[in-house]
Amino acid sequence: MSDTPDRAAVEREIRSMIAEAARLDETFVAELPADADLFGPRIGLTSLAGVALLGAVDRRYGVDVAALDLSLDSLQSIATLADFVAACLRS
Repeated sequence: MSDTPDRAAVEREIRSMIAEAARLDETFVAELPADADLFGPRIGLTSLAGVALLGAVDRRYGVDVAALDLSLDSLQSIATLADFVAACLRS
């Protein structure tokens, strides 16, 4: 049995981190579709909030997204970030 969180748990925690970084209501972020753009109009992550989000992901999961995904494609949406982190945790 592994202590690695499953993909759904990772997404839930990432949604919470996004809400905190973007200063949005957690319930609002929890109800957004997984393909909602992180820097799009609904979430509106700023570059500074993006840095805070990446720091939170690194502290929680030990995944340095900026170092592992140089193109930062994983920051496209809630789903791409959750998928990236979950994949890193499995490897």
